[in-house]
Amino acid sequence: MADAARKLETAQTPLYREAPNNIEAEQALLGAILVNNDAFYRVSDFLKPSHFFDPLHRKIYEVAGELIRMGKTANPVTIKTFLPAEEKVGEMTVQQYTARLAAEAVTIINAADYGRAIYDLAIRRALITVGEDMVNLAYDAPVDMSPAAQIEDAERRLFELAETGRYDGGFESFGDATKTAIDMANAAFMRDGHLSGIATGLRDLDRRMGGLQPSDLIILAGRPGMGKTSLATNIAFNIAAAYEPVQQADGTFSAANGGVVGFFSLEMSSEQLATRIISEQTEIPSSKIRRGEITEADFEKLVGCAQMMQKIPLFIDQTGGISIAQLAARARRLKRQRGLDVLVIDYVQLMQGTTARAQQNRVQEITEITTGLKALAKELGIPIIALSQLSRQVENRDDKRPQLADLRESGSIEQDADVVLFVYREEYYLANREPKPGTEEHIKWEAEMNEARGKAEVIIAKQRHGPTGTVSLGFQGEFTRFFDLADESHLPERFD
Repeated sequence: MADAARKLETAQTPLYREAPNNIEAEQALLGAILVNNDAFYRVSDFLKPSHFFDPLHRKIYEVAGELIRMGKTANPVTIKTFLPAEEKVGEMTVQQYTARLAAEAVTIINAADYGRAIYDLAIRRALITVGEDMVNLAYDAPVDMSPAAQIEDAERRLFELAETGRYDGGFESFGDATKTAIDMANAAFMRDGHLSGIATGLRDLDRRMGGLQPSDLIILAGRPGMGKTSLATNIAFNIAAAYEPVQQADGTFSAANGGVVGFFSLEMSSEQLATRIISEQTEIPSSKIRRGEITEADFEKLVGCAQMMQKIPLFIDQTGGISIAQLAARARRLKRQRGLDVLVIDYVQLMQGTTARAQQNRVQEITEITTGLKALAKELGIPIIALSQLSRQVENRDDKRPQLADLRESGSIEQDADVVLFVYREEYYLANREPKPGTEEHIKWEAEMNEARGKAEVIIAKQRHGPTGTVSLGFQGEFTRFFDLADESHLPERFD
């Protein structure tokens, strides 16, 4: 009896399920647009032709949109010549159908609601596609595709869907690319300092680089003791502290200035990183903070700084030896949940590859990591600052300024990076070779030391968008802080 009931239940279950759609909402919205072209601008910032379920509706929306953007009127008469004349909708021709849409149009007031309903159903259809592909791939997985790789692929596709409301990896027209470029130029014009990217808070570096550009992989390299991590934390803090959110048309927030920063600290714990930033902001040496050698006034400064820092969007992950796949998954999650505008990784050589072949060969492993970081920067549309160690060959030269060839496992790092920055401090090397006091060499050394004291160089060795060269910065070692040097034009008048 139970088997018979189960068979009946199966027989009654429809074998075909239509993808979620709402043809009536599509008709209502298109009718509103054809009657009053202002309705198009209520939905055009989030609704694309591909979001329509019916192919003819896609074509009508696309043609109407192109006409309206060109400043022309879109109505059943003007769009007629751009639609397939021989196609039939039931008993009606396409021209009769568009005239009927206009005749039965809803008011413009409801346009945004209909647009949102169409958009949401399109996302659900895309979600079904991702889900079906995931199930099919899990059933018939290729031999060389591990379950971890399948999870990574599914998570990437779901992230794209959550971020952009679409899943496609196809071509885009040059017109769309040009529009994006013009939007970027407009954003740079409107933003503080007229930068096309995110300001680092260091004036001379921003001037040379135009800020941190979206989808760039920026390698920040240097020998130990040069201040790589200090510069990275300075930049991360400056960006997070300058964050000003602005609401978009679809209800999400983006950064008008500054940004949300994710910091993967593979070397230091989150407390050590926080101590550095607090030291930099309060001008209390981090060694004194750690040993508790502080006055009551200092402690009040620390408390005030901590309260201010709780409000800034800087998120730290202190997992050691993280793989590129784990890092990508966590970055996507942070972007989805809190937003993400800049990612900092300290540092590349402490990361791990995911494939067994890569883990057996260090150069291959670094190649996989840098290629993965570049791909992640493009996917998330954010700049990624990755710190890197330099090989010891720098120490064997008289001029210890780093060069691109000094990058450890340099081939892939140099190739995948859009920008390569080197941090160099002459003071560090001079301090280590002090001659015997009282000698002529010591007097010469002292003069060189006074010239180099408190100064640092950031060497832009490679930059895809702009010039290479050297930027001079000030450096306060006790507070681990980099700062802009005063312009000659802004210095007070001097008399000889």
